[in-house]
Amino acid sequence: MQVPIFQINVNAGRREADPEAVQKLADSISKVGLLNPITVDQEYTLIAGLHRLEAAKRLGWPEIECTVKNLDGLLAELAEIDENLIRRKLHYTDEGKQLTRRKEIYEVLHPETQQGRRNGQTSKNETVSFLEAKPFSVDTAEKIGTSRRAVEQKIQVAKNLTPKATKTVKEHDIGFKNALKLSRLPPEQQEDAASQLAAGEIHSVDEYCSAPAMAQEDVPPPAPQASEVCYLTIKDSVEDLKNPDKDRRRTPDTFLMTFSFFLQRFCQGIANYSTPEHEAIFPALTREQLRQIRAEIQSVHTILDGLFHKMEGCAQK
Repeated sequence: MQVPIFQINVNAGRREADPEAVQKLADSISKVGLLNPITVDQEYTLIAGLHRLEAAKRLGWPEIECTVKNLDGLLAELAEIDENLIRRKLHYTDEGKQLTRRKEIYEVLHPETQQGRRNGQTSKNETVSFLEAKPFSVDTAEKIGTSRRAVEQKIQVAKNLTPKATKTVKEHDIGFKNALKLSRLPPEQQEDAASQLAAGEIHSVDEYCSAPAMAQEDVPPPAPQASEVCYLTIKDSVEDLKNPDKDRRRTPDTFLMTFSFFLQRFCQGIANYSTPEHEAIFPALTREQLRQIRAEIQSVHTILDGLFHKMEGCAQK
């Protein structure tokens, strides 16, 4: 249900939200929407989702989607999650989602296990069992029979993989190691690399390089010159530029290939803003925001138009 943000209470003494994490989450929510509602009790006191709540505030949302529960409901949900993790054979992406939710519930029930609440910082009136609660990853690893590292990695995959990349790894049975590496890439690269893995163009994310797509008739593009290789990091590109033995000769064909590839990637990036998740934001844009967007679009058009006229003028000489 949608609840006005001003009605949601955050108990004093709760750990503060990480500003950097809030900003990253706000950026993600602005692009794909709120994927998981926050959890509140029947008095609209926050149970889980502080960073999502703060991100919504930063985005200026007047209300936010909430799941209303009581602590008895949380215990029941925790038991259900444990049953699923232990007895059901889940895909690692689904298992990661279950583990993520388990972590939220566990830290609500055992707040002293959260970062900053251990090492003698619990209050004197807390019970012995409360004080002796194990860290989430330890408790979970013991219950489902795996390692702490495996628990943490599956949560990382569940949190960081985009919905489109998640769908691809599930449908094409991409292995966990590659999914973990995908989760460490920027969103637009995740989807590109996942597609290449699914098509068999690469066998590991380590091989991933944003090479130009095959033509529709499946004819391979011309092999790039050494100077046209794409790099995943600025460091790799700088090292290549420093190479004194590099062949720096360029041809019209290699120029056209790399420029076309740049435009293809640019158009793919623009297409990402036409998804339903983004279109849901369109009605909320103000006239001032639309004016700024229009100005940015016009500046890109002006730059590209100027570049083309420069090429055209030189070609006529």
